[in-house]
Amino acid sequence: MEYTEFITHVETLSQSSSRIEAENATRATLATLRELIPKDEAQELAKEIPSELSEFLQKQETETTESFHLQEFIQRTSQKENIAPTTAAMHVRAVFAVLQSAVTPEKFKKFHSYFSHDYEELFITD
Repeated sequence: MEYTEFITHVETLSQSSSRIEAENATRATLATLRELIPKDEAQELAKEIPSELSEFLQKQETETTESFHLQEFIQRTSQKENIAPTTAAMHVRAVFAVLQSAVTPEKFKKFHSYFSHDYEELFITD
C-alpha cells in the first residue's frame, strides 16, 4: 500500500477533517505502538507499511517495551496528537483497520498476538 492510499483510508475511516489530521493520527498511533510491541516486531511491521510511516515504528532505541491497556494506549495517542481521547480513539481504530489491510495476514496475526484482550475491538475479524 502506498503512503497516499494509507493516509486517505485513515482520513476516511476516522472521519478526519483534513489530510494533515489523518497524518498526525497515523504518526501518533504508530509511535504509541512502538512503545507497546517488541523492537523486532516493530521493525518487521515497518517493512510492510509505506516508508514514510515506517520511521515512526523504528525510532525505538531500546528493547524495553511497556504493557498497557487500551485506554492507556488511547490516552498516550491523544497526548501525542494533542486532541481529546474520544477523537484519538476514532483515529486509533482507523489506523488499526488500515494496518490490517496494509500488511500480510500472517504478519498481522503475529502483530495481533502482542495485544491483551481489551484491544479486541480494534481488530476486525471476518
